[in-house]
Amino acid sequence: MTADLQTDVCILGGGPGGASAALKLAQHGVKTVLMEKANFPRDKVCGDALSGKVMRTLERLDPSLAAAVKAESAAMPSWGVTFVAPSGRVLRVPFSRTTGLGEAPGVILPRLRFDDILFQQVMRDERIISWEGVAAKEFQRTDKGWRIATSDGRLIEARIVIDASGANSHFARHVAGLPLEPRHHAAGVRAYYSGVRDLDPQGFIELIFLKDLLPGYLWVFPLPGGRANVGLGLRSDVVKARRVDLKALLVELVTTHPQLKERFMDARLEGSIQGMGLPLASKRRALSGDGYLLVGDAGHLIDPFTGEGISHAMISGVHAADVASDMLKRNDTTARAAKQYDERVWKRLGKELAISTRLQQMADQAWLFNFVVDRANKNPALADTISSMFTDLDLRERLKKPGFYMDLVLGRSPKA
Repeated sequence: MTADLQTDVCILGGGPGGASAALKLAQHGVKTVLMEKANFPRDKVCGDALSGKVMRTLERLDPSLAAAVKAESAAMPSWGVTFVAPSGRVLRVPFSRTTGLGEAPGVILPRLRFDDILFQQVMRDERIISWEGVAAKEFQRTDKGWRIATSDGRLIEARIVIDASGANSHFARHVAGLPLEPRHHAAGVRAYYSGVRDLDPQGFIELIFLKDLLPGYLWVFPLPGGRANVGLGLRSDVVKARRVDLKALLVELVTTHPQLKERFMDARLEGSIQGMGLPLASKRRALSGDGYLLVGDAGHLIDPFTGEGISHAMISGVHAADVASDMLKRNDTTARAAKQYDERVWKRLGKELAISTRLQQMADQAWLFNFVVDRANKNPALADTISSMFTDLDLRERLKKPGFYMDLVLGRSPKA
């Protein structure tokens, strides 16, 4: 059977990872088809926070896109993150030492809008063939690459597949063989509320570690007009063991918990509470194989401590485009050639994800989390050091050193 279309690369999924890969491939001059099963604008259940890593990646990929995001009326500039320990003590971690001056490093913008901005840029690029409302249904490996049958009856031949189709990727699960492992997966729910009290005027996002919710946390991310993205996440194995209904738990916490009920006293739920799956990077997995590369959530690249996935999707998407372009130039699409993608991604993100896994483990111990936050509030130098751990990767390495915890016990600022 003759293919309806032949291309060098077929990208599955038009979210931030797939869009980034497509735009980068266009810059390389690679013939690309991007296939997205939804029609934009479409919602994506998420916390909506765009970290400094997202904005820097966007700036390097296409400065006009970064400018468009910052100019959005629905966007909230974000200057940092607030950690609330199980004891109720608070630690504010600025993204920048110059908080409040110049442009904020981060942005909070609903994914409905952010993803649409990126996808429309892809649609405008004449070097990319973009299909909405079309899903890949069947994959056949051939000596020339892949034969892909689509939901609308077409047949595509592609030399390389870049899978950026998200946490529920059919390709990643059934072709690449990545299993869903409950200990390395989280379940989350998200809701939009209006009328939430005491939202941070500088757009600090809040990660609230409630004792009964560990090793998960609840978040409150401010949006313009007194709105907020509110949700919680918990490891899937813990959800199963506790037999917890996360949607019901979210409502219960914001209406009855002593740390939250007054803030939500006059709050109104907008729409329904939505659920999501979060494949975590707390275990290193293969991201490539014979003729394919896995991007973002499809490759299980979500930060196990913060739950951030957008920046990792975009970073891996750009690396996937660079590697795919190189593979095509070398006329080598084997698994061995694709392995350079894994090497690049883990070199860029591996150390950070290993530290985040350690932080996740620390957060599971309420007493240790309380202790760190308490010490930081009493010692400004220590607070500054801990703040730097979330913006300076080398400094965050100190968390791996036993001496760090001894410094905490003695009330000293950790040494380099």
